[in-house]
Amino acid sequence: MSIPDPLTAGRARRFGQPSRYRGMGSELVHWFCGTYLRLAGWRLPDDWPPDPKMVILAAPHTSNWDGVNMLAVAGWYRVKLSYMGKKSLTTGPFGWLVKRSGCVPVERSKSRDVVSQMAAAFEAADSLFLAIAPEGTRERNADWKSGYYHIAHSAGVPLLMSVLDYGSRTVRLAGPVRTSGDFATDLPQILAPYRKAEGLNKDQFVLPDA
Repeated sequence: MSIPDPLTAGRARRFGQPSRYRGMGSELVHWFCGTYLRLAGWRLPDDWPPDPKMVILAAPHTSNWDGVNMLAVAGWYRVKLSYMGKKSLTTGPFGWLVKRSGCVPVERSKSRDVVSQMAAAFEAADSLFLAIAPEGTRERNADWKSGYYHIAHSAGVPLLMSVLDYGSRTVRLAGPVRTSGDFATDLPQILAPYRKAEGLNKDQFVLPDA
């Protein structure tokens, strides 16, 4: 039995369809996050894709609020986001808690390639949604990191462009898009959903040349 949703009744496209029902705990998070997003004036008009594994681009990233809002969006869609973190964070007495939060451990050394480690993580998982902020910083940066692309292509999973647009208070989902292996050729399609987006701090969001 699911909790009645205050967002979808009479507002079918203000909030798109989330992923499948995942239990009462997930439903409580879904309801709480949806209520927060509605009160904050956000729209999420797109349905969550059925793909069980994706690399998710999270942009614009100009404020700490972006992380809060992205977690709320994931909660509404009934999705658990994962992120990359140092392996040392997942060891020790609280390592299990860090893993529980969605951390995928990586060893950053010359002998351990991050792309291959993430490809192995995707291979081992039944479901994995790896969120990456391609800007790599909250400061103005036109030099987006390309690691997200190489991880998706190596793992054979699609890219989902999540657009946190503060100008229209809309979170748009573009894709999923399968990579061709030619980064320069695919980049314009990847960047297209972000061209009119505004970050919370407008002057700090800029796209790379494509």
